[in-house]
Amino acid sequence: MTLFDHVRDLPLQIDSYALDGLELQARSDFLRKTTVVRLLGGGNEGIGEDVTYHGEQHDRLQARGPDLPLPGDWTLNAFSEHLATLPLFEQEPEQHAYLDYRRWAFESAALDLALRQAELSLGEAVHREPRPVSFVVSMGLGEPPSTERFHSWLGLYSSLRFKLDANSQWSDELVSELASTGAVDSIDFKGQYRGTVVDTPPDPALYRRVAEGLPGAWLEDPALTAETEAVLEPHRGRVTWDAIIHSVEDIEALPWPPLTVNVKPSRFGSVERLFAAYDYCEAHGIGAYGGGQWELGPGRGQIQLLAALFHPDTPNDVAPREFNLQPQQGLPESPLRVEPRATGFLAL
Repeated sequence: MTLFDHVRDLPLQIDSYALDGLELQARSDFLRKTTVVRLLGGGNEGIGEDVTYHGEQHDRLQARGPDLPLPGDWTLNAFSEHLATLPLFEQEPEQHAYLDYRRWAFESAALDLALRQAELSLGEAVHREPRPVSFVVSMGLGEPPSTERFHSWLGLYSSLRFKLDANSQWSDELVSELASTGAVDSIDFKGQYRGTVVDTPPDPALYRRVAEGLPGAWLEDPALTAETEAVLEPHRGRVTWDAIIHSVEDIEALPWPPLTVNVKPSRFGSVERLFAAYDYCEAHGIGAYGGGQWELGPGRGQIQLLAALFHPDTPNDVAPREFNLQPQQGLPESPLRVEPRATGFLAL
């Protein structure tokens, strides 16, 4: 029995839906916008979050309003199949991945609503108990790189772990400084992004510097060329993948079998594809860790709950959203205790 089999036939009644916009001036050059999807039915509400990165796409979605033919009596699987036929965007979005991001917003809201109508929590439905979640803080060091913010966080929380975005300006001295803290769990090379503001070209010298200078860190999303593959050959077991992982087929197509991958829920689009990835990783002895997408609303609690159920002890990039901002006191520490709502797919 697959994970999705536990939820595929849940009855789902949808009477209407609504869209709410959220926004945060995360940096001077980054106004983050997301859209909360609210599916209403039978006196209950199911919630999801669209994490598409282009803000104007959220403006257009909210201006359209609830114009999709979603009301009706479904099973979760039938609704998912119906959703796959609908035009979630007016035209092809800037990034093909946005199709999955928006679909996930509606799929996660449908899962939440179906569970609430069945008076079940997600853990009860899949027969798993949530456990405290280990998390990392994901951040870059800027250009030119500075470790000031990194050390500020460590000064407040000495046991904090990090996932850092590397760039070609990193020196041997900087890598040595990071290594001396023992606080770096993974390095993101962002070499698998295409057509985004974070695209990073292959850099064999950087890859060697990081791989040799931080021997305990995971190496995420390197760009593969003849030169970088030669550098990475001795470190293949530490290489992991994120941006290109949208399905089980993507994991199977990797250039060599991974020890772990980033299973980022919004990249999978549907609950069925996400749950198939959990099944596949478990069956093949592949580790998994979760990743965030600058969620501003319920999406953050949902990815934390998934991590609590399926991979609580890995370097999950699902820290409370305040860790995306400036260092501050009084935040929850890792491992994070996730309190699921009594019914549905939400954390309190």
